[in-house]
Amino acid sequence: MFETLSDRLSGVFDRLTKQGALSDDDVATALREVRVALLEADVSLPVVRDFVKSVQEKATGQAVTRSVSPGQQVVKIVHDALVATLSGGDEGAGALKIDNPPSPILMVGLQGSGKTTTTAKLAKRLKDRENKRVLMASLDVRRPAAMEQLAILGKQIGVDTLQIVAGQDPVAIAKRAKQQATLGGYDVFMLDTAGRLHIDDVLMDEVIAVRDATNPRETLLVVDGLTGQDAVNVAEQFDGKIGISGVVLTRMDGDGRGGAALSMRAITGKPIKFTGQGEKMDALEEFHPSRVAGRILGMGDIVALVEKAQETLEAEQAERMMKRFQKGQFNMNDMKGQLEQMLKMGGMSGMMGMLPGVGKMQKQMESAGFDDSVLRRQIALINSMTKRERARPELLQASRKKRIAKGAGLEVPELNKLLKMHRQMADMMKKMGKMGKKGLMRGGMGALFGKGAAGMPGAGAAGQPGAAQGALPPGFPGMGKGLPSDLPGGLSGFGKKK
Repeated sequence: MFETLSDRLSGVFDRLTKQGALSDDDVATALREVRVALLEADVSLPVVRDFVKSVQEKATGQAVTRSVSPGQQVVKIVHDALVATLSGGDEGAGALKIDNPPSPILMVGLQGSGKTTTTAKLAKRLKDRENKRVLMASLDVRRPAAMEQLAILGKQIGVDTLQIVAGQDPVAIAKRAKQQATLGGYDVFMLDTAGRLHIDDVLMDEVIAVRDATNPRETLLVVDGLTGQDAVNVAEQFDGKIGISGVVLTRMDGDGRGGAALSMRAITGKPIKFTGQGEKMDALEEFHPSRVAGRILGMGDIVALVEKAQETLEAEQAERMMKRFQKGQFNMNDMKGQLEQMLKMGGMSGMMGMLPGVGKMQKQMESAGFDDSVLRRQIALINSMTKRERARPELLQASRKKRIAKGAGLEVPELNKLLKMHRQMADMMKKMGKMGKKGLMRGGMGALFGKGAAGMPGAGAAGQPGAAQGALPPGFPGMGKGLPSDLPGGLSGFGKKK
């Protein structure tokens, strides 16, 4: 979502950080470019003015011009200003208030903004992460099959939905949901209201009646992040007439300009609590202003990457892997597990966007055809092997290689590159295994995050200016610093489009 803005800003700051000293004119020129970049990203004019003014006050004067690294000092000031704009000075405002069971959560918004899907995503998140018993109820009696849609989603994620009773109005359904949640011992009940293509009195009156009947702990406005400045107008109108407690921005994985996110908090005063990052039921992320600011400025989001790894990797599986690696064991089954783990964590693009400095290289990777299909082709080759071959890759001779490559629909040279990559990773695991468990953890972190990882030699603090920039982390399967034509580990062949 912030790719265009991030590219523009990184270009501005690259020029600043390369200069040994900065004058006030240098800072003023850079801020003019920042202003243009923000306006092109569809950030509202009053927010841009306040933002640039805030940065200019702190970035001009002795504090910057006498700094050891003035360019990085300006980047830090811009980072802090972005965090302030996105958080409104309160980073903890995004937490849900669901402390008094059964806590009602009212979901409101226009039709087509993704309200029903977001309701299910949030219910799944509460169930899986906070162990809450959740009941969902659809109050949309106008849109065809709206109630059935929520019921189907409820079955998919294992969350109860209120039984559909034909002929009831939204207020009656809301009251019935509240009664069932109380009697059934639910922690949270979520009310998915009807939407319209535009705001009208009928829509508002209906939502106000439901609000008065249930007294919700949270009223979340679901807004399509691709609608730009109009999203801010919608938020202002809903807040003025109903009173919202927070915003959920959907389609934040799209190619929009991201200005709504930067404008929303500053103009409405309401926190952005979650962002929708895709169609899958687990594609809902908490909105952390400092992390989002880091991503916009190309500093990555190491914390989110670690959290994703924890979500997708089971504790028992991790322990088994650790024991094998300590013994220096690393076969094709282990490698397949690593590749599948990367796909679960969002694939190449999802992970690269969270690593400091690597976001700049995504376009180079895409133009070389270096994407998730590379991982899938590698997995296909491993799947084409027998159990014995996976356990003992050294058995693979010419005839076996031909059979495996043919079974995966690929060529033998690609299999050779995969085997070379496996040997390199196996050697690395053996070396780390000799260091013991602590050494393995340190080596694993260094391999995953490269020199920019917190605590690793030669690192700036992860997510801060000075973290490693531009080098691809060597620990990802087969990936080193060269991109894209001379990827060590044999991935250069995988990266070429056929």
